[in-house]
Amino acid sequence: MPDLIERRRRLLGPNVSTFYAEPVHIVRGEGVWLWDADGRRYLDCYNNVAHVGHANPRVVEALCNQARTLNTHTRYLHEGILDYVERLTATFDDPLSTAILTCTGSEANDIALRMAEAMTGKRGIVATDATYHGNTTLVSHLSRSNVPEVGFGLGQYLRHVEAPDSYRIPDPDGQRFAGHVERAIAELDAAGIGFAALIVCPLFLNEGFPAQNPGWLKPAAEAVRRAGGLLICDEVQSGFGRCGSHFWAHQKQGVTPDVVTMGKPMGNGHPVAGLVTTPEIMARFRRSFRYFNTFGGNPVSCAVALAVLDELQDRALQANAAHIGRLAHERLSELARKYEVIGDVRQSGMVFGAEFVLDRTRKTPASEFADQVVNAMRQRGILLSKLGRHKNTLKIRPPMPFGAVHLELLMDTLDSVLAEMTGQQ
Repeated sequence: MPDLIERRRRLLGPNVSTFYAEPVHIVRGEGVWLWDADGRRYLDCYNNVAHVGHANPRVVEALCNQARTLNTHTRYLHEGILDYVERLTATFDDPLSTAILTCTGSEANDIALRMAEAMTGKRGIVATDATYHGNTTLVSHLSRSNVPEVGFGLGQYLRHVEAPDSYRIPDPDGQRFAGHVERAIAELDAAGIGFAALIVCPLFLNEGFPAQNPGWLKPAAEAVRRAGGLLICDEVQSGFGRCGSHFWAHQKQGVTPDVVTMGKPMGNGHPVAGLVTTPEIMARFRRSFRYFNTFGGNPVSCAVALAVLDELQDRALQANAAHIGRLAHERLSELARKYEVIGDVRQSGMVFGAEFVLDRTRKTPASEFADQVVNAMRQRGILLSKLGRHKNTLKIRPPMPFGAVHLELLMDTLDSVLAEMTGQQ
């Protein structure tokens, strides 16, 4: 392992991130399981990339069949991209009916911001102060946690608003958040920059997926529309049935965005991503920008993405996400009654977790404790992570075939780890 880490540093450069204090050397995956180089099996409770399971047979077969037949770019006519876009846009509400396919969610978000500029003639973007939307030059500046040292003068076009936090900041109907958005829009207008778009993950996953009442995002969406801007929903993490109640999280919020971006789970690990928008926005973008992506929408990627949609439908994985999510919330709530260090429990379909605090009265974040829990779980064969403004909330986001037996193993192991760490054995 030390030799592998040193080789990685030498060949890939410094500061390339790895999970866990002791990185895991993964060599094989199947379903919700991963195996390391020593043959040890791990339960994957984090990976939304392998959305329908690691090495999914249907996805692998689709990839191989198409790869041995044809793979080229979209300047040649091919039915694959059209078949996929028809299937994909059928999961959206009108007027979201046209798409661009890319290789990464970062690219999709970058295009979405250019669409906002094309539609409004302005460049001002509003995002939360605890988010992440990718790593192109423009999109990387939306993040406050991964701010690049070289600014390229892009900071002037951005305004960050207070991220929702249902545990500490009461905002049951979203009016507080909408007020912050309105003030940010006014700042952009006053600066002579103007307002183009608000970009958010509808579940605010990086922000710690705070609890939200139905329609919570509506007031902010209305503020955006009044100002003439676009609402961009980044569904890279929250889409494709993960929220359980709906196929897309913005549908759960009761809003129809102008642009929806997607990535990681779209190809189950194959690099395919994209966005869906309205015919009007697409036409304006195509007139304003000469955009072409050599690999975006290639026949192999489209065959893989179609197989993912087939798996989601045929195996009723959206319903499974809703069912397992409810069970997870019950088990985490039981642990919260047992351990004072758990200050809050949150869940939305197949995304769930617990926020750790030093004391419940002051709600002081227990960030170091959360890190210790994540590493202790890794040592016991359970892979998960943490996130949120204070990095003190467990992020549990398994592949969609994750079942009740897997949940039982996860929760029993978490119970054991918390008992040991809090001295309640």
